[in-house]
Amino acid sequence: MKSSNPQQELAEKVFTVIGGIPFGKVASYGQIARLAGSPKHARKVGQLLKNLPNGSTLPWYRVVNSQRRISFPQDSSKFQEQKSRLQAEGVTFSNSNVIAKHCVWE
Repeated sequence: MKSSNPQQELAEKVFTVIGGIPFGKVASYGQIARLAGSPKHARKVGQLLKNLPNGSTLPWYRVVNSQRRISFPQDSSKFQEQKSRLQAEGVTFSNSNVIAKHCVWE
């Protein structure tokens, strides 16, 4: 019988939702939390992503903040990696690095 661990259950739900973000689309931390059934846990989504194991195939780069921006500092290698992965999927950015509305997963 499986023991109930709310943290583990939330993590599994969050990872399932992130895995379902379509190619060429982005979702916000809050949107992921809502879809995982925990609408007040957007920060937890960020913590889970921050602690992904190396080599994870989860499309973490499709998760952005509520302003449709990449959360990493613009001069960081992680920002550049996330932006280039998104651009490779056809996600478009404005001059101020805001992701186009049509690229948001509904």
